[in-house]
Formats: sequence, structure tokens, C-alpha cells
Amino acid sequence: MLLSLPLPALRRLGVWSLRGKLLTCRGFSASSPLSQSRAMTKGLVLGIYAKEKDDDDAPQFTSAGDKFDKLVSGKLRELLALSGPPLKAGKTRIFYGLHQDFPSVVVAGLGKKTSGIDELENWNEGKENIRVAVAAACRQIQDLEITSVEVDPCGDAQAAAEGAVLGLYEFDELKHKKKTVVSAQLYGSGDDEAWQKGVVFANGQNLARRLMEAPANKMTPTKFAEVIEQKLKSVSDNTTVHIRNKSWIEEQGMGAFLSVAKGSEEPPVFLEIHYTGSPTADDSPLVFVGKGITFDSGGISIKPSANMDLMRADMGGAATICSTIITAATLNLPLNLIGLAPLCENMPSGKANKPGDVVRAKNGKTIQVDNTDAEGRLILADALCYAHTFNPKVIINAATLTGAMDIALGSGATGVFTNSSWLWTKLFEASTETGDRMWRMPLFEHYTRQIVDCQLADINNIGKYRSGGACTAAAFLKEFVTHSKWAHLDIAGVMTNKDEVPYLKKGMSGRPTRTLTEFLVRMSKDKENSQ
Repeated sequence: MLLSLPLPALRRLGVWSLRGKLLTCRGFSASSPLSQSRAMTKGLVLGIYAKEKDDDDAPQFTSAGDKFDKLVSGKLRELLALSGPPLKAGKTRIFYGLHQDFPSVVVAGLGKKTSGIDELENWNEGKENIRVAVAAACRQIQDLEITSVEVDPCGDAQAAAEGAVLGLYEFDELKHKKKTVVSAQLYGSGDDEAWQKGVVFANGQNLARRLMEAPANKMTPTKFAEVIEQKLKSVSDNTTVHIRNKSWIEEQGMGAFLSVAKGSEEPPVFLEIHYTGSPTADDSPLVFVGKGITFDSGGISIKPSANMDLMRADMGGAATICSTIITAATLNLPLNLIGLAPLCENMPSGKANKPGDVVRAKNGKTIQVDNTDAEGRLILADALCYAHTFNPKVIINAATLTGAMDIALGSGATGVFTNSSWLWTKLFEASTETGDRMWRMPLFEHYTRQIVDCQLADINNIGKYRSGGACTAAAFLKEFVTHSKWAHLDIAGVMTNKDEVPYLKKGMSGRPTRTLTEFLVRMSKDKENSQ
């Protein structure tokens, strides 16, 4: 840091005095950075690459970094050389008083410039490095209570925008003391379209984070539907929203969904959203289905009290698929999309499902409910049956379905169970681009046999054995799918973020919204190329 340099070095760089925390430079005077922060209006984030080889002369600035360094007569490069070892990927260093337009400048390490697709990690390392570095740098600006920051595109303006917008987000709307709201803009010009695309992608994920983080008493099934309706209609006129009530659900014969909902005083809602972006109105839609349990106590098979509060996010599937469709509508993608979200609470009461109860799904299959905490698959069963009525191109469902998925993959990737290798390839390629990874899981008959071996009904809602819980849950859902292009995304492991994804703060993650959005962007391009 500039403040820690020897006084002679500071004077060579135009710094005249350093008394306590008082810093005075040519053309700029300020007290300590923190006390002066309210007077500062703008910060700047610049990227710098690591040496490609040990014998290289010096780390290389991005083009924007080089431009700024010339603007300050090479002082930034001098300061970096004097202030410590070269910056590693994701690490930052902050300098004050270099330029009157940018009182605070954060330099962030981007790793090697040649970083690209890492086939072992299944992501683009260069893009991930940008997201991580920009997020860390923007948070330093936020800590100084500066309300505006300009960000170096770092060679990929979309990734830089995602890092900035995702990294600055924090759910604090119910707190009296809030973090400084920082507006991030692109530094320079020429990459505006890519920057704006990154902002839209990140805002989509942040919407899912907000929905998932909100307390269950604030985000009831009814409130969730209202928020999605307002958001969707605000971004596009090519939308229709149906907020279906209990009577409609009963008319549809959704007995599995209703059996879960009846344990709560909160009325169930079946949310159906349509975005008609294709110029051909009768184009078959892509249908997304999301588990919408706005609070999951486990029902009569009640969960342990430790961490039960996290079950406010058990509607993460509904949050991510609805946020994806809203993002697609914002991007004006030429696709027809439908989102289906069965919304209810899973609560214990005198009306709740009991272990051993048998319920009937929309397709007529009977289900023995041996564990009321395996409720997500019950509400999805009816929603998946309904999804087939739209003659869809594909059906993709997302759900925080099983703790077993968290045990299997942790937060490293979303588990994908699919009957289509074509669909898997599309999802996998999208996840490599976004860094929000996916991993294919088995959908073997081996697991189906464990849930159809049932004493009282056609199918049991839990597997015959304790092992392979995520796989038997997927096998259960498969019993309600006849479409040849279907994928089940178990997002239980990626529901929260502690510190695993550096550009997301602690809390609900909103994953894999960006990957699903990237999947749709690629589908829209494939469609245009085929016409």
C-alpha cells in the first residue's frame, strides 16, 4: 500500500508528507482514506496479469491499466514495484491520491493472461480469475463507503461485470444499518455490450439470491408469485403470468402437491409464467419446473432444529428457474419459455401427511409417503406431469432436493440427472462458460427398482436402501416423465455459499441461474443458425 512506503519513495512519487494518516500529494489533499470516504465519489479497479515465466521482466497491466499508468506518468507501476511482491490471482492492492478523478485505485491480480479452459476443472480459468479479482477489488471500494466505481474490462467485460455485480450484492434490506450501495460502471469504452450482458446475467442471479435469502414469513407462496409477476412484467410485454389457487390445483388432480400443502395454514399457489420471445408464436416452448417449498420443516418427519432456518431457501429451484426466465426476457431472447413453480410450505399439523399415507399424483400413479421430509419430489411429480401438456422441446426441473446431493458433490457443482446426452452436453458447455459447474449423475434402472418395490402403492417416495439418496430421488421423478429430453438438476449442494465461491458473499447463492441463462442464450443462437 502507498501509505506503507518509505518517505523518500513517497516523495519521489509526488507525496510530500505523511503524518500519522495524513497524506498530501501534488494536486490532491486528503485525510485518512476512511474519514475522507464520504468526499470521495469514485473508485477505480484495474487488472494486472501474473508473469507468464519466472524470467519475465515484470507483470503486465491490462490495456486499461497501461492507459491509466501513462495518465499518472508511470507512478502506478512504480508503486506496485515498491509495495510488495507481484500480485497473485484474486489478490488486491489499493493506492490513494494518484489521480484526482479516482482518489482510490485498486489493482487486482488476474493470474496468467493465457489462462483459458481448464479441462480438469471444467471451467474457463481466465474468466473465473476475472470474476474473483474484480469482486475482491469492488468490495474494497465498498468498504471505503465510496458509492461509484469504474471497472477495467480485464479482457472480458462480461466476466468483469459479473464479478462486480455479484461481488457487491448482500441481502441487508431488513437491517437498519446497510452496506454502502456501490454503482459499478465500465472503465473506458468499446466493451459496453458485453459489460451490460454481464450486468443482466449477474442481476438475474442476485434476484434468485434475494428470493432464497428472504425469511419464510416474508416470502410466502403468495408473495413469491407476486414478486415474480411484477419482475417479469417490468422487463417484457411478451409475458403472461397465471397465479393458480387451490381450487385450480384440485381441478388438475394434483393430489401429491396438495398432500404436502395441506399441512400449512399458508395457501398453496401454482405459479405459471410464459415468455413468448420467438417470432413464431406456435414454436414449442422450453419448459422449466422449479421446486417451490417456501419453508421446509420436514413435516411430521420433522428436521433437527439446527440449521432449519436455511430451509427458507427450499424454494431455490423455483427461484432460479423464474429468475432465469426473467433474465431471458430482459435479454429479449427469441425463444418461447414456460416456468412452472408449485409453491407451498411443508409443515407439521393435524392435517399434514403422515408416514405411510398414500396419495395419487396427476398421472394417476399412487405414492406411498414413507418420509414426509421427501416432499419436494411429491410437488414436482404433479408439476412435471403438467409440463408435458405444452408439447415442450425440453423439460428441465431444478430443486434443492436431497441432502445426499450435498454429500456427493458438495458445493462444487450442480448434479444433473438426464435421459438425454444431447441436453447434458448443452448444459455442460454452458456451465464451463459461466464457472457455475454441472456434473452428470447416473439415472440407472438400478435406482428405479428401489422405489417401485413398494408395499402399499405404485411407488415409494424414498428409496429401499439408505444409499444413493440423490439417485433414488431422481429415479422417482423419472416415473413422471415421458419426454425424451428431460433433465433434473439437484441444487441442494450449491444452495448456500460460505466461502467456496469467492465472488459470492456468505449466504444463499442463487446458483445455477447464470448457467441456465447461458444455456438459453446458446439455444437461441442454435435456433437462429438453423433458420
